[in-house]
Amino acid sequence: MKLNYKKTGTGEPLIILHGLFGSADNWFSIAKELEKDYTLYLVDQRNHGDSPQSEDWNYKVMAEDLMELMDDQKIDAAYLMGHSMGGKTVMAFALQFPEKVKKMIVADIAPRYYPLHHQVILEGLNAIPVDKIKSRKDADDILAGYIRNMGIRQFLLKSLGRNEKGGFEWKINLKTITEKIEIVGEEIDSDHPFDNPTLFMGGENSDYIQESDKADIARLFPNSSIIYIKNAGHWLHAEQPAAVIETVRAFLG
Repeated sequence: MKLNYKKTGTGEPLIILHGLFGSADNWFSIAKELEKDYTLYLVDQRNHGDSPQSEDWNYKVMAEDLMELMDDQKIDAAYLMGHSMGGKTVMAFALQFPEKVKKMIVADIAPRYYPLHHQVILEGLNAIPVDKIKSRKDADDILAGYIRNMGIRQFLLKSLGRNEKGGFEWKINLKTITEKIEIVGEEIDSDHPFDNPTLFMGGENSDYIQESDKADIARLFPNSSIIYIKNAGHWLHAEQPAAVIETVRAFLG
């Protein structure tokens, strides 16, 4: 699958993968601060953004998508960074293709299994009749019945785009994501650890990387460290961008 991506900057390649319901644009402000030091590839994962949609959706195929992108761009090895679902994709990729990864940053996710917790979001998104609404406000009014947090609604509605006829359509593959949402929480595992430097960057106010995760992280990524961004939750790059940029620079050198 030929993924959509945005390329900017100069230097060694740094590939960034967004999380569930997100897109490459989620990391644009971070990339702007790093483009003097790295050639950045901001990638839309399959079923998100402007990348193709498919009923095949799991971490194996998403890792293969990333390999195809690197092959097409003639990238022998790169720095990788992924948030949440994107973090699991880069973990799966590094464990399968370790020679392609110089260093890796995993943002607020661990390799363990996560139980389903997106049902309300999916109910809200599926309640929006995209073929009938006249404005984004119509969509927001419906979504507000499910999600009270305006910031989360604004993030989700970034995936609501215009079609060729001037109406609305989802840029995410909502049908497949709804049907296969359990894959997002799947465990990442391997009999062969990834030995290159790895940073797990959690949010201080998030519960995604817990004390009980440290054993699995050390087993799969023995050359890893864990830090927590102060005053940040799961969306650490949006809540504390300056701290995230500083941490990325310090780790990648």
